[in-house]
Amino acid sequence: MQNKPEVLLRIRGSKTHFAIKKGVLKKTQAFVKAVDDVDLDVYRGETLGIVGESGCGKTTFGKSILQLIPITGGSYEYAFKDGIKDLRTLNKKEIDNARSTIQIVFQDPYSSLNPAMSIFDQLQDPLIKFGVKNKKERVDIIGKLLEDVNLPREYMTRYPNEFSGGQRQRIGIARALSVNPELIICDEAVSALDVSIQAQVLKLLKKLKDEHQLTYLFITHDLSVVEYIADRVAVMYLGKIVELAKTEDLFANPLHPYTKALLSAIPIADLAQKKKRIPLQGDVPSPVYPPSGCPFHPRCPECMEICKTQKPEYRRFEVHGSERYASCHKIDLSDVSNK
Repeated sequence: MQNKPEVLLRIRGSKTHFAIKKGVLKKTQAFVKAVDDVDLDVYRGETLGIVGESGCGKTTFGKSILQLIPITGGSYEYAFKDGIKDLRTLNKKEIDNARSTIQIVFQDPYSSLNPAMSIFDQLQDPLIKFGVKNKKERVDIIGKLLEDVNLPREYMTRYPNEFSGGQRQRIGIARALSVNPELIICDEAVSALDVSIQAQVLKLLKKLKDEHQLTYLFITHDLSVVEYIADRVAVMYLGKIVELAKTEDLFANPLHPYTKALLSAIPIADLAQKKKRIPLQGDVPSPVYPPSGCPFHPRCPECMEICKTQKPEYRRFEVHGSERYASCHKIDLSDVSNK
């Protein structure tokens, strides 16, 4: 029997709601439910992909792990070297220290670097913060980091305007690696890059993962990217995870109608393997006033009457011996064992 992987980060009931205030007194009228009751385990050493349409809550969820935005509810239990701690219970100093363990690579390689600072100054800031006081040692570390991301160490004296988008993103990755993290959240880390540069950065990320024993939470809207890099995939819709499975299982046999529609939209060059497109009607509903029942039912081509009134339970299934999670009334239980 295969051993269960070690859980690095256990998230339960994650909620991030933003208040909508109106009037002279700025009274709260409603809430944008960007992330709404998400449960997720991130295993040590894996790459977990999170996919979904724009506005589904992916980026908000990633930032909530780092406590970069106010969180409404839930627990974020992280397995630090000195024991398991809930990130929400840490004070400001403890959160700052935790960020040496959990880092993020932002989406936009142009706005994530300060144009007025050299690359050396930007990469040395986290080193100084976490105890590297000797400048020569910082120069050596930054030079090695740049070489790790396939850039000459001499580039540390240059400024961001002297680099292409792909080179800037490599610098962002080097900055994330500078404090020897265990978990890196990649927030659309390749979406702003040309396709050829995307391939280089993805290959680099896989190489660095093996060399530094990293764990990735990879947020993207591009299913082709997640198929290449992820071990497991979580599909988000309107602030909720609607399906979770190993990458090969999800692409071979998606359970949720939303996942099926997303996969059918992937461009395929080989016409013989081209799938029938599953069109989705309308736009993503408002996270302020989500639909009753299943949040996907207004756009679902397989919608039943029960879907309009009853919210489906997020359940564990076993499909041909493989563990799956999904929330859908339509899943055919004839070949799916409900556990």
